[in-house]
Amino acid sequence: MTVREVLQLGNPVLRERSARVEDFSEIHRLQEDLGDTLSHWRRTTGYGRGIAAPQIGVLKRVVFINIDRPWLLVNPSITWMSHERMMVWDACLSYLCMFFQVSRARKIKVRYQDDNGREKEVVAEGTLSELLQHEIDHLDGILAIDRVSDVRTICTREEYEKRYAPKSV
Repeated sequence: MTVREVLQLGNPVLRERSARVEDFSEIHRLQEDLGDTLSHWRRTTGYGRGIAAPQIGVLKRVVFINIDRPWLLVNPSITWMSHERMMVWDACLSYLCMFFQVSRARKIKVRYQDDNGREKEVVAEGTLSELLQHEIDHLDGILAIDRVSDVRTICTREEYEKRYAPKSV
C-alpha cells in the first residue's frame, strides 16, 4: 500500500495544466497510488469519492474515482454538457476544511481511455456528473473554489456538517 501526500491549497502544482498520458507503462502503479491514497482519506476523514493525479503531484491527465467501484479515467475530456444546471455542495481533499456551493452541468459526456489505452465514453448524470467535472477541472489547474457560486455559501467543514450535511438514518 502506498499512500501519497495530497497537495494542499496554495501548492502551485495544483494550478498547473496536466500533460496527456502517452506511455501507459506506469499507469497501473499510478492507479494503485491514487486508489490507496483515496481509500486512506475516506477512512480517516469520511470524505473522498475521487482524486486527480495532480493532487498527489503527478501532472498527468489521470482521474481515479470510487463511488460504487474503482474506476480509472486516463486522458478524460468532457465532450458535451447539458445546459441544465444543478447546485451542489462541494469540497476537495486539497482543502477539506471548507465547503461551498457550485453550479455544475446536470449531465455530461466524457471521452477517456482505460488503463490499457482503449477509448471509452460515458454519459454521466447527477452526482457522477458533478464528481467528474470536479476531477477533470483538476487536470486543467482549476479548483472547485474557483467555481464557487456565491461566496456567502463558503463555510467550514464543521458548519457544513452541522447545518447542511445529510443526516444518516
